[in-house]
Amino acid sequence: MKFATRLLAGLFAATAILSACGGGGGDTPTGTLRLAMTDAPTCGLDRVDVTVQKVRVHQSSSAADAEAGWSEVVLSPPQRVDLLSLTNGVLTELGQTTLPAGKYQQLRLVLAANDASNPLANSITPTGGTETALTTPSASQSGLKMNVDIDVAANKLADFILDFDACKSFVKVGQSTTWILKPVIKVMPRLSDAGSRVVGYVAASIAAGGTNVSVQQNGVVVKSTPPDGTGKFSLYPVPPGTYDLVVNAVGRSTATITGVPVVDTAFTNINTNSTPINPPVSTMHSASGSVATGSTPIDATVAARKAYTGGPTVVVAAAPVDGGTGAFSLTLPSGAPVKTAYVAGAASLSFVADGVAPTGKYTLVATSGGATKPIAIDVTSADWIGSAFTFP
Repeated sequence: MKFATRLLAGLFAATAILSACGGGGGDTPTGTLRLAMTDAPTCGLDRVDVTVQKVRVHQSSSAADAEAGWSEVVLSPPQRVDLLSLTNGVLTELGQTTLPAGKYQQLRLVLAANDASNPLANSITPTGGTETALTTPSASQSGLKMNVDIDVAANKLADFILDFDACKSFVKVGQSTTWILKPVIKVMPRLSDAGSRVVGYVAASIAAGGTNVSVQQNGVVVKSTPPDGTGKFSLYPVPPGTYDLVVNAVGRSTATITGVPVVDTAFTNINTNSTPINPPVSTMHSASGSVATGSTPIDATVAARKAYTGGPTVVVAAAPVDGGTGAFSLTLPSGAPVKTAYVAGAASLSFVADGVAPTGKYTLVATSGGATKPIAIDVTSADWIGSAFTFP
């Protein structure tokens, strides 16, 4: 009798575990979902820490919190992650679960609450500032909601990465110490470790202090990273395709390599540490203004785009506006941008200055709620201070 009781208890526990993770009995086919997280470089922040409790997925994009059909990847114990450590191709594993095969259209990232026992479970440390609690509306209750397109095939592994864009995800409210999480997260397939990666070097002298390396298509940043202390950069994951590689560094002109191919079967090597990218020295000027949206906090970003003669157009700088005042300020080079074409296995990189286009002319593009507003500016010889971008 005792043996039978233990057997029944074990069967009940096993059934409960399968149900909780989305698998189960019967004839329902199941697959496996595995998740990891990475990040892009941030703007003016030293640390961003979030504590992840679980990730929930549902086949309906409109499913409510308590609706049946949710499957979960639960982190036990919850995992505190410094997002700024997840650059240069570094991933942090969140875990995996078995769940019914099918297409999943909603994902929620659930964070631990900042409470009396752990007031800094989610926190932010501005450059030159002190660590402060991060306000995370709904993140610790219903979770940060994302519309996704995840196909989990029967008896297969669906492998995905949550790519956090920390530069666009945190909004400071006026002169206060309040920071609000407004997440910008791409959910993308984990690509082959054998490829889907762009590797190269910038000069060690510019490796620190805000240098950013990105791959872009048609003026849209696809993936970016700061180089490490030696100047090495590794951009991953990057979907197969052809890109412009853009290097932006404080006190230097923008440098672009066009026609960079990315495949999933091999790394794309830009250069070696003996031939690092070292853009020309340039005077820097600021472009500042404000954005008004009629809502609080003000949720908008501003990007500066540079058009080379004969192409391409690239993003040189971008940042969210102040959530309380709408103010923004970007620092831009006034010197001529330089570019060269990618050549596999080239012994050196021969950048040429763009001497036709006015050196300090840019297009500022403000974005709010999917709407955009552009304005042409010139910082060739002085800072630019403009009026407000106004959104309804």
